[in-house]
Amino acid sequence: MANGQQITKLNVSTSKDEEEILAAQGYQFINVNLNQGAGGSQVLLWYKKERGNRPVTRIQFSFNDSMKSGLADAGYELVNRDLNARVSGNHIFLWYFYGSTEFDIPIVNLQLTADAKEEPAFLQDGWERLGCDLNRNAGGNFIYLWVKREKLSYICEITASVDFDSDKHLFELGYTRVDEDTNRGVRGNNVFLWYRCTTDKHKALTALNISTSLQEEAKLQAEGFKKLSVNLNKGTSGKDVYAWHKKEGRESQIQAMLLLINSKAWNEYQKAGINFVEENLNDGNNGWKIYLAYK
Repeated sequence: MANGQQITKLNVSTSKDEEEILAAQGYQFINVNLNQGAGGSQVLLWYKKERGNRPVTRIQFSFNDSMKSGLADAGYELVNRDLNARVSGNHIFLWYFYGSTEFDIPIVNLQLTADAKEEPAFLQDGWERLGCDLNRNAGGNFIYLWVKREKLSYICEITASVDFDSDKHLFELGYTRVDEDTNRGVRGNNVFLWYRCTTDKHKALTALNISTSLQEEAKLQAEGFKKLSVNLNKGTSGKDVYAWHKKEGRESQIQAMLLLINSKAWNEYQKAGINFVEENLNDGNNGWKIYLAYK
């Protein structure tokens, strides 16, 4: 596990030769195979902490070619190694960014989980789970990268996109994309949720919710929630699904939000007392069941 100082570089190895080269260059690795349970090569994530160098503030993943252009145009650094090397599944690439907006908070720790049972404890300990399953469509374990920031951070805004045209703009505005398509497994638009972080707890969102009917929309509106205008089911035959958020009340500030696609995770998060919104984001179609959780 990476502790203390800020992370300044990231890399990936997909062979023994690459492991030796990165070790010789002063990189350290996290001892979790990113192909765990899927066969294929041993794939490891490596990081560096160098004094005086710029800190990494955001990490994203791409799992199709359309996701790449916005990241490249916004100045993200590509690690050109397929995280699903020599297995079936999506070609997944890691990207990282040195940001200087008010929404960029240096990353000081990294960890990987390969079991849903491990996840709630990380969330409760102030870690932020990134959205992409690093074994996406390859079978094997659901593997997620977690980051810990230099300061406690909160989610201050969320938005959504239904294509890739606005990616560059949203990255430049300091948003992090949740790298999982809410229309996964069904024909429709590529729909992604996004969030921005802040260290100012007074700007934090305090609750999130999902509606799948007009009755639920009316109820959430009456409770002071604001609706994101993007239908998370856009382009499918399913119900109209909307995300809602509010800042009223200061009893709890949201530090992280996640899309849960692993059915084993649903019960684990609920058992741990983490906010779990019991509305399937693919309601009314035959796509993956996806649920929103937040802390």
